[in-house]
Amino acid sequence: MTSQVSSPAEHADEADGARENGGAVGEQRAPRSGSAPRASHTSPASPRSRTDHGPAPRDDSGAVPDGSERGESTRGEGESEKAVRRLDRVIIRFAGDSGDGMQLTGDRFTSETASFGNDLSTLPNFPAEIRAPAGTLPGVSSFQLHFADHDILTPGDAPNVLVAMNPAALKANIGDVPRGAEIIVNTDEFTKRPMAKVGYLTSPLEDGSLDGYQVHPVPLTTLTIEALKEFGLSRKEAERSKNMFALGLLSWMYNRPTEGTERFLRAKFAKKPQIAEANVTAFRAGWNFGETTEDFAVSYEVAPADSAFPTGTYRNISGNLALSYGLVAAGHQADLPLYLGSYPITPASDILHELSRHKNFGVRTFQAEDEIAAIGAALGAAFGGALAVTTTSGPGVALKSETIGLAVSLELPLLIVGIQRGGPSTGLPTKTEQADLLQAMYGRNGEAPVPVVAPQTPADCFDAALEAARIALTYRTPVFLLSDGYLANGSEPWRIPEPAELPDLRVPFATGPNHELPDGTEAFWPYKRDPETLARPWAVPGTPGLEHRIGGIEKQDGTGNISYDPANHDFMVRTRQAKVDGIQVPDLVVDDPDGARTLVLGWGSTYGPITAAVRRLRKNGTAIAQAHLRHLNPFPRNLGEILKRYDKVVVPEMNLGQLATLLRAEYLVDAHSYNQVNGMPFKAEQLATALKEAIDV
Repeated sequence: MTSQVSSPAEHADEADGARENGGAVGEQRAPRSGSAPRASHTSPASPRSRTDHGPAPRDDSGAVPDGSERGESTRGEGESEKAVRRLDRVIIRFAGDSGDGMQLTGDRFTSETASFGNDLSTLPNFPAEIRAPAGTLPGVSSFQLHFADHDILTPGDAPNVLVAMNPAALKANIGDVPRGAEIIVNTDEFTKRPMAKVGYLTSPLEDGSLDGYQVHPVPLTTLTIEALKEFGLSRKEAERSKNMFALGLLSWMYNRPTEGTERFLRAKFAKKPQIAEANVTAFRAGWNFGETTEDFAVSYEVAPADSAFPTGTYRNISGNLALSYGLVAAGHQADLPLYLGSYPITPASDILHELSRHKNFGVRTFQAEDEIAAIGAALGAAFGGALAVTTTSGPGVALKSETIGLAVSLELPLLIVGIQRGGPSTGLPTKTEQADLLQAMYGRNGEAPVPVVAPQTPADCFDAALEAARIALTYRTPVFLLSDGYLANGSEPWRIPEPAELPDLRVPFATGPNHELPDGTEAFWPYKRDPETLARPWAVPGTPGLEHRIGGIEKQDGTGNISYDPANHDFMVRTRQAKVDGIQVPDLVVDDPDGARTLVLGWGSTYGPITAAVRRLRKNGTAIAQAHLRHLNPFPRNLGEILKRYDKVVVPEMNLGQLATLLRAEYLVDAHSYNQVNGMPFKAEQLATALKEAIDV
């Protein structure tokens, strides 16, 4: 099976990299490098824990700027007469055609925001088509960033600022923008033909339909071309840099640092210095436009979130990047080579791309011809003594199912990383969903139990990868690591751990005979188990005296010989199940400060929206308990007792109730599902309303 879509990284390359020769300006005054103070983030610490909320929690859904003001100030003498309004948080959405570079624009704004010290959460939103028709609704690409001076957990419900590069971007996103919010529109694109493509009979900039918003009409294309005229670029080449002009404008508007973006552009186009300087100058032109135009009378400041972060060294990180680093760290901590057998598929391809860069850490990557070959190679690497990984999404899991069953039978450590997306079939390749839980649990023939681990935030993907590796190595079993598109592409600050804080994952290989036969002869039995973990020995091929048979046919207990004996098969099936059931996982922790009667239980990427909704309810005086599952097979041992404590258990999921189904079957509790399968993550306000209704019923 081949994937018919590109990965988000590939979209970014096409949308942004293809515009390399855009962006330049004549002589412009450089923006102040110190336009915003820097937060100090030093000293070693463990990875940031999203369960440690720092100061008193606040509503996480976002609000229009007027609702989050903290007073006004002015810039220093000689800098500007414009007022500076202080906010505690802002949500910005960049939107445009898939060729307008919105992902690069959002990434750069995010990087500068992270360097400034704000807490942040992002939501990239890609079109599924590699190159949708320009100016059409299916081709709209957007990037939403929520940043604040306090701890936040979601990209926000609704943008305070929408940057719309064309009519399609405005029409696709206006429904999410609250009244009173600011909209920056590229007026050059609001001509008859682009508007007709998306069904605008009259210009929304003139017909009064935007009267409830603070609209800033900016001829981004014209201004960019004017700024680039001294570089001798064609109009088509010059207008490609309008995203850098927009980035400069927003950087001025929110007092973002600028030197990092200029370094990035010069490094990105190091082999094309004229193009590098052109892009830098376009960026500066946008900044200067904000500084000088009368249309933007106020800029905003969002202070660093110093109190939200435990002391440590931080960086901004996406879920897929954190997961990749977690896998590299796991290989190092296990003192094993890391082997990835993978076939590209959205949204998992970024992990293959990233791991291929780390050969110096003993990482070997293999891009196979298909999904089946990819996992076959990974399982072979596991047999050979490597920490083996295969990455995919739901359609690829279906193709890998037989080999996953083989890994269960062989009892070898193997990580199956499933980055969930909308299904079934090809489904919604660039949208998010949690609908592969039952596939991970049961999507194989026969009794083939596999542990399942799910991260809860982008940064938590690092820790989840280490935990999945611990289980796989300790218990000699394949393990599912279930992330999703929301976590994979979203980003947040991550506290970089010290090596001493990472777990020791080393496990011994078999080195000699482990069984004495009745005649006193010593022999190696490949299925003689550890009495505590029920794990069989891991014997590296080529070790003298440890030769043994592997294959898909049932093994005899102990000897590993082929066996068709019914009683032996029954014993082996039950033993493999008992091994998974006996995996030691931490008890579930419940957050219940008020003695609530309703528990909201989630898993995976619903952690952020659920926590934001719970904060909102508690702020309004509603008692509600919260717990979140990382281990889905086996469940924590205290889960049943916890569920019985509460009158109501509500389970929000981005599927039609898969975890709720498992809870009902396992614990006979009346778990109430709250479900969404529209390809987008939950909104905090939406969940808060649903939970309040569940409590009041």
